[in-house]
Amino acid sequence: MKVSSRYILDRLTSAYGPVTWVPRFEPLDELIFTVLTQHTSDLNAERAYKAMRARYPHWQDVMDARPAELAETIRSGGLANQKSVRIRQILRMIKQRHGDFDLRFLAELPLAEAKAWLTDLPGVGPKTAAVTLSFALGMPAMPVDTHIFRVAKRLGLIGSKTTVEDAHPILEKLVAPADVFKFHVLLIQHGRRTCKARSPLCPVCALSERCPSRSLFYPAGNKKAREAVR
Repeated sequence: MKVSSRYILDRLTSAYGPVTWVPRFEPLDELIFTVLTQHTSDLNAERAYKAMRARYPHWQDVMDARPAELAETIRSGGLANQKSVRIRQILRMIKQRHGDFDLRFLAELPLAEAKAWLTDLPGVGPKTAAVTLSFALGMPAMPVDTHIFRVAKRLGLIGSKTTVEDAHPILEKLVAPADVFKFHVLLIQHGRRTCKARSPLCPVCALSERCPSRSLFYPAGNKKAREAVR
């Protein structure tokens, strides 16, 4: 039986509770914070972001910072040398293209145009763009992280050969624009708490009745089958 997005939303909302969108940062803050999260944990990225903002109160200060100094400031976020260069490149390009650092204008653009504007920036891919648009501006962009990618494959929402980049627009189209943020958050929660990478908790899963992958994991012991859907 095919798993519908409505079924997923209803069952996961019952399991994990309602999701409400509240902006975490201003758009540029969200963008740079998301760059800092690349290849590290959110906790490490948060430490690096707070250290950077404490040392450089204004984005112009960050853009004008010496690369080595900025790298040392964000060291806790990992890949500091590369990220310090990338952040300054992003800020410089935004200033050149837009005249200032206020990205709230993106909310006035069609979603595809807003995505294209962001992904033209160095080091900004579909996920980083989607996080910025969704979390800061409430736009119906669907970020796809490792948890969502895994869960979506197991539920048959995307094909086994679908790439992470291709998964973004596919998953966006499965739900109404007003439900995209909720869909994103619930799938992440489900991937972290229940549909885990190595040992999914199928017996207690809210979606197990219709999940096409349950039989691949339970009864346990079929290692080849488990590997096929990771």
